[in-house]
Amino acid sequence: MRDTSPKTLPNRPGVGYKPQHFSNIFEDVGAVEWLEIHAENYMGAGGRPIAQLRALAGRFPVSCHGVGLSIGGEAPLDRDHLARLKALVGWLEPASFSEHLAWSTHDGAYLNDLLPLPYTAETLARVAGHVDQVQDVLGRRMLLENPSAYLDFAAAEMDEVAFLTEIARRTGCGLLLDVNNVFISATNRQTDANAYIDAFPLDLVGEIHLGGHDAQADDTGAPLLIDSHGAPVTDPVWQLYARTIVRGGAKPTLIEWDNDVPDWPALEAEAALAARILTRVPA
Repeated sequence: MRDTSPKTLPNRPGVGYKPQHFSNIFEDVGAVEWLEIHAENYMGAGGRPIAQLRALAGRFPVSCHGVGLSIGGEAPLDRDHLARLKALVGWLEPASFSEHLAWSTHDGAYLNDLLPLPYTAETLARVAGHVDQVQDVLGRRMLLENPSAYLDFAAAEMDEVAFLTEIARRTGCGLLLDVNNVFISATNRQTDANAYIDAFPLDLVGEIHLGGHDAQADDTGAPLLIDSHGAPVTDPVWQLYARTIVRGGAKPTLIEWDNDVPDWPALEAEAALAARILTRVPA
């Protein structure tokens, strides 16, 4: 694998780009210093979306975040999807490309969710092979994101941090740390989110995600958090993020808001909160 990516993300706040904010970004970007797109939204040949993205990429570093590769799936990766992704990355030259530690396809069916995996030696070998394939096709290092979890697998042979660390060791990939996902998983599984952050290999982290979640309760009345990306970042997640930055230094940090997207000032205000935390520690 030869890494051809010519740009880097600043250790500052970014936001997930939404077309309704295009004019706002050029008028007053505020604390936002980079943007992230979902790769699958820009695999077409032209039109307004591509024209707007080209304009944005001329001014801001752009991170490309995939949601459709199904890296954890049992089937081989979709070569057509990989080819479309390679074409996008080729002209966009994003500062970063990332995907999820999850699966979303089975027997040719595409599921509208990012589903979890059992952390076993067999799964580890499969995911590592898929990550190697993506990096070889794209000619660049990718980042792999920790998922949100709602249960534990009885078949698990290692914990999530150990699994991600070994994937990175085998493939040379980096990691994307979603702090909201850490908090969601710890709450749902009744584990310690602080211990997860303290064990995580932050030196391998190329990007951090922050987002909102929905709070519900299960049939027993226990808290159940849903990764919705449709609300402000909660105070406990901000606290966990601050712990992460103090421990690992400043990192490129994305505000992720994909549902019930607010007007630009509300989104920029979240980025400004992240900026205040990032200024407290060096890179």
